[in-house]
Amino acid sequence: MKTVTGIRFKTPGKIYYFDAGDLKLENGMHVIVDTAMGEEYGEVVIAKKEVEENDVTEPLKKVIRVTTDKDEKMRLENKAKEEDAFKICLEKINKHELDMKLVDVEYKYDGSKIVFYFTADGRIDFRELVKDLASVFRTRIELRQIGVRDEVKRIGGNGMCGRELCCCSFLGNFETVSIKMAKEQNISLNPSKISGNCGRLMCCLKYEQEVYEEKLKSLPKIGAIVKTEDGTGEVCSVETLKEKVRVKYQDGEDIYFRKYDAKDILVIKDVDVEDDKLEVENLEDLEELKKLEKLEKSDEKNGPNDI
Repeated sequence: MKTVTGIRFKTPGKIYYFDAGDLKLENGMHVIVDTAMGEEYGEVVIAKKEVEENDVTEPLKKVIRVTTDKDEKMRLENKAKEEDAFKICLEKINKHELDMKLVDVEYKYDGSKIVFYFTADGRIDFRELVKDLASVFRTRIELRQIGVRDEVKRIGGNGMCGRELCCCSFLGNFETVSIKMAKEQNISLNPSKISGNCGRLMCCLKYEQEVYEEKLKSLPKIGAIVKTEDGTGEVCSVETLKEKVRVKYQDGEDIYFRKYDAKDILVIKDVDVEDDKLEVENLEDLEELKKLEKLEKSDEKNGPNDI
């Protein structure tokens, strides 16, 4: 086992392990740490933790010191510089007529590099832009293209639930989300209701998916023929989390419905359901859903954004 300290550079964001040495650290403290990119400013979120040696990337970088007043002053100065750098970069982008959207600027703590984050539909030749920026700031310049989810994470905002976006409050990594999840959770396949501020499927579709998948294994599908204490009928709806099934009966020309606990019915004939079939109210929604599927597959191919 190895003793480590967990440091986070952004909130929300990944937690990285460091060697605190003899420093006495507490959660919430700000520290300067040694990284592959130079010295960085971070926050202690795990003061001390025992982890398996296989979970640590060797050599383990060190926590250099707890921040001083000088460090805090430098951080504030860097924040002010970022605002100026953003304006200057926008001017340079317009000058070179580049089809890109500047999202954020980040000064490395020690001033050794400035990172400009942008979005674009395709590849951008920004070599001349980098030269211009380097001549202005006289330090290393990095332009980093990010996805739409990363863009919203940096900009911030509230979701349709009224709360701060998950990616801005606690999500460290983006996981793959699919329209199939919305189907299995009986959510209306309305693009505007299952899409987030980024134009992708909402991350929260992933949260309860494992529970739904587990429960659906023991529940009949819609259209299945079942036997109940009242006779034989057809399943017309399923309440997955409550494990209740609504059954339709037909007595001559009369049709009536009753609800049962799933454990109290017997499946006589199940049905095969097409997982890729999208049931929507209109063709416009269907086209939008297909676009969403295509975008999600493209994001999955490129790999999840690790932030």
